[in-house]
Amino acid sequence: MTGGGAGRVMGNCFVPASEIIAVEETEIEKQCSSGKWQKMAKPHAFTVYYVKRAQKHRWQCNEVTFWCVDEQLCNQWIQALKELLELQKSRPKQLLVYINPYGGKQQGKRIYEQKVAPLFSLASISTDVVITEHANHAKDNLFEVNIYKYDGIVCVGGDGMFSEVMHGLIGRIQKDSGIDQNNPKAPLVQCNIRIGIIPAGSTDCVCYATVGVTDPVTSALHIIVGDSQPLDVSSIHHNNTFLKYSVSLLGYGFYGDILKDSEKKRWMGTIRYDFSGFKTFLSHHYYEGTVSFLPAKHTLGSPRDKKRCRTGCYICRQSKQQPEEQQKNYGLEHNEDEGGDDWKVIKGKFLAINAVNMSCACPRSPKGLSPAAHLADGSIDLILVRKCSRFNFLRYLVRHTNQDDQFDFTFVEVYRIKKFQFTSKHLEDSDSGVKDVGKKRFGQFCRDHPACCCNLSNSIWNCDGETLDSSAIEVR
Repeated sequence: MTGGGAGRVMGNCFVPASEIIAVEETEIEKQCSSGKWQKMAKPHAFTVYYVKRAQKHRWQCNEVTFWCVDEQLCNQWIQALKELLELQKSRPKQLLVYINPYGGKQQGKRIYEQKVAPLFSLASISTDVVITEHANHAKDNLFEVNIYKYDGIVCVGGDGMFSEVMHGLIGRIQKDSGIDQNNPKAPLVQCNIRIGIIPAGSTDCVCYATVGVTDPVTSALHIIVGDSQPLDVSSIHHNNTFLKYSVSLLGYGFYGDILKDSEKKRWMGTIRYDFSGFKTFLSHHYYEGTVSFLPAKHTLGSPRDKKRCRTGCYICRQSKQQPEEQQKNYGLEHNEDEGGDDWKVIKGKFLAINAVNMSCACPRSPKGLSPAAHLADGSIDLILVRKCSRFNFLRYLVRHTNQDDQFDFTFVEVYRIKKFQFTSKHLEDSDSGVKDVGKKRFGQFCRDHPACCCNLSNSIWNCDGETLDSSAIEVR
């Protein structure tokens, strides 16, 4: 057979079966300019749509058309290729799609209809589409629909939309399995239904960290060919009450204050993050408290080893295998809580306390908050930034954008951990008399005069871009 694409004769075109999107019979126009086609009495043709890799992790949908005079041969090729596609068992056939029409630049619906839906249709994927109308619409809906008839859930939006779908899906799985999410020691049931992300938000950190680029077509093609990437999820509790799940950043102090301030300035659009970041930097507030954590002994890597997480990462794979083998050998769940001596306790004054499940890389910070954090090694990277001068803190922040080691400061500590707890000093102080009243008034003065450098009683947590107000949390 002869192949041609985009009006020209193609050379050799090698495409693995796993990256073929679709095969379709093609009508050939008689008045084709190609001399080869004109010689054929009645040419028969089919088109192969496939993934073409472009620069910077981008994928594109490309096509090549093959033709010949023998109709039977043409049909045999079509049948053989379609059977090959049927063998790709990881590919989704039915998807539930949630579109956030309000997130980011409010382009979610247009992005899905123009760039994604045609590709899903081409790949013969059937979809049920829900356009969300209010906050937690998708989360609530996931508790009602029959999720088990779908091969995956797709969210069209930013990190907030992904978080909402994740909470709904994990919550539904635990509910159906009879697991109490409020019990911080309850072994959660793993969620085997995949979530696909079509980036259309103001922040697409999770998409960038897992795919390497925030491009709707690239994400759609990864979903079509059945690519999957396991993700660690942290659960956050307070006094035996479940608060939230986190997959990227859980930040207290600097990143919590930025979020708190930016929430009041949504009218500014995405520039509000720059404005609030600058204002928070000038404020230079620090917070006192106690951090207790359990080091992760099962992981192979460390936060400073410069080994980035990649698809099929051996550090993630072997870190996961070790506890599984221990569980198998001892016939019980490997519990790292045993032996209380393993817990480390740090008291201090902190500008920022960041717990990250992934690098948190984004176009602005290509390395992220913890460049060597792994997506699925069962651990959290805990970064403690102690009180220091504005100049030193600026030096630390700048290193998120360049190639220098951002942990190479005396006031920065980083640990790879399994669990941690935080309690603010304000909560620890039992004396709630005159001293606290004074603190409260002083804190109010600081908020009114943000250029001062002082100790406020409490910050809030930035949990994957959502606010979480708690002075004491337990994370695992």
